[in-house]
Amino acid sequence: MFFSTAYAQTAAAGGDIQSIFSSVGLPILMMLGVFYFLVFRPQQQRVKELKQSQSALRRGDRIVTAGGMIAQVSRVINDDEVEVQIAEGVKVRIVRSTISTVLSKSEPAKDSKAAEVETTEGEEGAAAKKRRTSSSAK
Repeated sequence: MFFSTAYAQTAAAGGDIQSIFSSVGLPILMMLGVFYFLVFRPQQQRVKELKQSQSALRRGDRIVTAGGMIAQVSRVINDDEVEVQIAEGVKVRIVRSTISTVLSKSEPAKDSKAAEVETTEGEEGAAAKKRRTSSSAK
């Protein structure tokens, strides 16, 4: 009276692989793609930039170490070590990989001949300017 007749349904043998992939696999692949472009790729670019800045260190650069100390590079010893000045007259050797940030880059050192040429050109230019102003004042 109160019971209805139940009919047996045929069970699928494991389901359709395409429907399983579209319901489970496709969203997972999309999430992995989003993670790659939002998390992994920018992190790889930051690591690459840090390694480039660490390899391009030279005397006079201001850096921050992994311990949070701000220092100035006094000399590059080899590919792995750098000597930095952390206070007036206090120099320590650190491993290059412990440098976390390069704050400011120093200007490349000029050749002594190039500096002489600029100095003499500057002096000649100042003398010529002085002659022009004194002749125009007459």
